[in-house]
Amino acid sequence: MRNFLIPLLLCSAAIAQVAGNANKQYQTKEGREGVAKSLADPHRDDKQKPRELIEAMDLKPGMTVADVGTGVGYMLPFLSRAVGASGKVIAEDIQTDFLDKAKQHARLSNAQNVTFVLGAPEDAKLPGDTVNSILVLDVYHHFDYPDQMLASLRESLLGGGKLFIVDYYRSEAAMPGGRALEHIRADRDEVVKEIETNGFRLLWKRDHIPNSQYMLAFEKK
Repeated sequence: MRNFLIPLLLCSAAIAQVAGNANKQYQTKEGREGVAKSLADPHRDDKQKPRELIEAMDLKPGMTVADVGTGVGYMLPFLSRAVGASGKVIAEDIQTDFLDKAKQHARLSNAQNVTFVLGAPEDAKLPGDTVNSILVLDVYHHFDYPDQMLASLRESLLGGGKLFIVDYYRSEAAMPGGRALEHIRADRDEVVKEIETNGFRLLWKRDHIPNSQYMLAFEKK
């Protein structure tokens, strides 16, 4: 029986990894270096609208906010300023080379209220019941285990804590070359249902970048 269960468990694990297409480039250091260059694009502010994101999150001084899938730490200076010296920013990623770049970016940006956490594909490893708001920017479609990750994010939030998702529509125009049709596994309304099933309540949804990205706000039930 034991020998029979092992392949079944391995098969179940493989099926659970739902973001294979989105994560191909992240499997090698060279691939991640290419991603890092795009994440650190000096013109990214024009495309990403970080100040509008911060405004929509309604962050206040003294809050604790987590940047899940921080990558090279692009949002850390913006989040750091929003919560102020009395607040705290937790930068999480599952790749150590990304975290190294994020630490450097935070240091150069004088974001002194940032701490760093090495997460796992199934668990963000954030401290429990301590976070007011979580930002998942261009990262949700990379979750291989969305149910497990959402459970871990929910555990980290204080009562009434907020989860903000910014991601791409699953449409031909959303990403260059029609890449979103292959890269993005679920469109906005499917994402909403998935997250609501995992203990969150949708507060609002809006376009972030018309025809490209949307933004969702959820509250922990």
